[in-house]
Amino acid sequence: MNRSQTLTTALHAEHSETRLRAALDAGTGPEPGMLEVLIDRCGTEPDFYVRDMLTWAIARYPVDETIPAVIAELGSATPQARSQALHTLSKIGDDSAWPAISRELLTDADYETARCAWRAAVALVPEQEVTALAAILATQFGRGDADMYRSLSRAFVALGDAAEPVVAHAQRSADPGVRGHAAATEQLMADPESAFVYGR
Repeated sequence: MNRSQTLTTALHAEHSETRLRAALDAGTGPEPGMLEVLIDRCGTEPDFYVRDMLTWAIARYPVDETIPAVIAELGSATPQARSQALHTLSKIGDDSAWPAISRELLTDADYETARCAWRAAVALVPEQEVTALAAILATQFGRGDADMYRSLSRAFVALGDAAEPVVAHAQRSADPGVRGHAAATEQLMADPESAFVYGR
């Protein structure tokens, strides 16, 4: 059994410790032919720490190989595959992936996919696209649970001053949930070190 076969077997082992070590090994010495295996495993791996190590391993491969392969996962029917691909793109940090962060992903019905899309978008957005991104993100005010509220508000904090008019406009919404979330976001943007306080 060659190294790629050994790693592939270990990445599907029963114990998470074995899978974690395999992901670490795969990233420490990138093996030709393993990139697809690592990306595919991201969509099914149940352990958070192993998934994070898989992302680290993928990021160790050449960008010209990783970006197209990870972007291909954004069209997966599996929410975890989409969300982990977005997380990986945000960690790689190569802005050539920006065009792949679509409105559909930013408004994905799956909460974790949407949250990962927000993080990836603010990490990769070109300066001239910030206002347009903020306008899309504003459609998500008032959505979801407390974690969703906080994640969206943090995304606006990351966008900075260019997003302020969009947040101000959302505070005039007819929806009280949108107004309240936008107001809490404005407060957090003014003082990013403060605690996020908002609940419906």
